[in-house]
Amino acid sequence: MTVTTPLFHDLVDDAGLFPPTALPMAEALARHRSDLERAHPVLTHRFLCPASRLPALRAGLAEHGSPIRLGLIADTPDLPSAEDLDGLEVELVEIPGARFATPAGRVEVPAAPPGLKARRFVEVTAGQLPVHLPEGTGLKVRCGGLTAESFPGAHDLGAFIAYCAAEGVPFKATAGLHHAVRHFDPALGADRHGFLNLVLAVCEAVGGRDPVPVLKLTDVGELVRLARAVPEETARRARELLVSYGSCSTSAPVEDLRALGLTEEPLEEENV
Repeated sequence: MTVTTPLFHDLVDDAGLFPPTALPMAEALARHRSDLERAHPVLTHRFLCPASRLPALRAGLAEHGSPIRLGLIADTPDLPSAEDLDGLEVELVEIPGARFATPAGRVEVPAAPPGLKARRFVEVTAGQLPVHLPEGTGLKVRCGGLTAESFPGAHDLGAFIAYCAAEGVPFKATAGLHHAVRHFDPALGADRHGFLNLVLAVCEAVGGRDPVPVLKLTDVGELVRLARAVPEETARRARELLVSYGSCSTSAPVEDLRALGLTEEPLEEENV
């Protein structure tokens, strides 16, 4: 198994429980176990689960055994405590930033609950930059959704990436990144961001350049050329900044990269 560039190692979190795929828990866990067996390096093999569905997750894990690495989405009123997460291998917690928005529209994030050691990522809109983040806290940006209004413009997303690069704030991305290359979706009437564009935009930002032109780029050949030309040190710094992104499909990103010649390992069968 060979991935031709470290840019894509451990890039894609498993968001199979979320729309538009929205798999039932049993199917999502079965797909995740299949991915674990294949062990493709583009996937983080981290399973994203809402806090409200922890009982169903625990039931599924009890039935099939073998613990999994988790990213917890804090969709309940209170942040999860260490007791809530006892026995689960939780690596990160993703928190809606709107819960902590100030009247000025900024975000003031409280300290982590005692005993909670998982990395925290606070979701903000691309145009909303926080004035205060506790040490060790990252950001999460939504790159799309079910409506055209859910997709941030390239300038807003570029400003977010530039901010994170300048401040050294790690971030995750979610939603809308269904394919590698930016393209227009006529059903939504919106441009969808590409995850390849996103990764390369972060490379531009860590190099002190404007990420917006790469976010807007739709020339597939040019994007592939840029990906192959990224120096190893730049790739390392970019991926320290961009931790991962959540995808409801775990096969589409791998297949896109294979089609572009940026990974040599196809999935043996479609797993969506």
